[in-house]
Amino acid sequence: MSSIKERLEALGLTLPKAAAPVANYVPFVRTGNLVVISGQVCFGADGAIAAEHKGKVGGGVSAEAGKAAARLCALNVLAQLEAAVGDLDRAVVQCVRLGGFINAAPGFSAVAGVMNGASDLMVELLGDRGRHARSTVGVAELPLDAAVEVEAMFEVR
Repeated sequence: MSSIKERLEALGLTLPKAAAPVANYVPFVRTGNLVVISGQVCFGADGAIAAEHKGKVGGGVSAEAGKAAARLCALNVLAQLEAAVGDLDRAVVQCVRLGGFINAAPGFSAVAGVMNGASDLMVELLGDRGRHARSTVGVAELPLDAAVEVEAMFEVR
């Protein structure tokens, strides 16, 4: 089986630097064999949110761009996880849960499809260890006008 880093490379992706919190919270908490990752927005490799990932999905942001934003959120989640545990291949037992928040335009109800951007990436990178429970909700606003925010919980060694 290939490593997570090799799978990232094969997809043309790299883990970004773990983002610093933008308010009074910590980016992750480890308790026992669980790591809870605070909500991560769709920062790109440059540390900024691209214009196509700002605003309301189903409004100024297409569902496809929202799905790409969710994928970026998942990369940022994994960057925080790596900061918490070091080697992802050795430490990750299971992605237990993802929570997705979609900055949705009124009447936009296809939030589950948008969140698949994050869920699909977890499975692509972690295989069966990436299969998880999930909640996805449409919200009125998100920090920094991000289109998507994703939080997570992992079981680790």
